[in-house]
Amino acid sequence: REMIQANRADRQQGCLVGLHYHLHQADYWYVPFGRARVVLHDLRVDSPTDGATLMLDLGQRDDGTHDHRGIFIPPGVAHGFSSLTDMTITYLVDGYYNRADELGVAWDDPAIGADWGVRDPILSKRDQTNPARADIPERLRPHWPLRT
Repeated sequence: REMIQANRADRQQGCLVGLHYHLHQADYWYVPFGRARVVLHDLRVDSPTDGATLMLDLGQRDDGTHDHRGIFIPPGVAHGFSSLTDMTITYLVDGYYNRADELGVAWDDPAIGADWGVRDPILSKRDQTNPARADIPERLRPHWPLRT
């Protein structure tokens, strides 16, 4: 996949963004400043990892050194992050903004089982109203293999 657009977002400690997903767009995330807890959840029906949740911290480590890993997020994998410190995230995408491909699932869905590492997170209005995984309409469910 060719990444065609770069974006940057600054977040204060305690913010939570997500969970979002796309049917067509892939993302690549990197945290150059601060520390983020990244949560990924596979929504792709019939994927070998359908229903799996992965959590990892990116950016500054507890000892003050920096973890220079980034993460590739394929279409159909829900993704979000919480800001464990004030932080900056850069993300590359392989498609231009498409409102119809900006989808979401509830960050606090027990079926996902994410530990975000923050108490009383600061959420956008959008992220307060995303449906539970079980309530995603069939037409908005990604299927494996994806046809992008």
